[in-house]
Amino acid sequence: VQLQASGGGLVQAGGSLRLSCAVSGSIFVTKNMGWYRQAPGKQRELVTTITRGGSTNYADSVKGRFTISRDNAKNTVYLQMNTLKPEDTAVYLCTAIIVTDIGTTRDYWGQGTLVTVSS
Repeated sequence: VQLQASGGGLVQAGGSLRLSCAVSGSIFVTKNMGWYRQAPGKQRELVTTITRGGSTNYADSVKGRFTISRDNAKNTVYLQMNTLKPEDTAVYLCTAIIVTDIGTTRDYWGQGTLVTVSS
């Protein structure tokens, strides 16, 4: 199982970016999916999660600016980031709880994509 994140880059404050994370491999079902971020010198923090049914949860720092969504048919999760701030600068990592086709369940992580917001 692999998670491939994309969509990061350099953007000015107030701008927008859309991240994607596609899951591939021997998957039976993808359950909860989410995004974390880790800024330089800081601990990894939860940004947002989404259940298979579409229920979402957001960190207070991104509420109203970020939107998570998913396409279950494509095993892909998205993160629409609007009104970006310099403090959003971080490596964004996607994660998913996956049941494999041999019945194991565990969380998997993507490699991360860098988002840099300039002031």
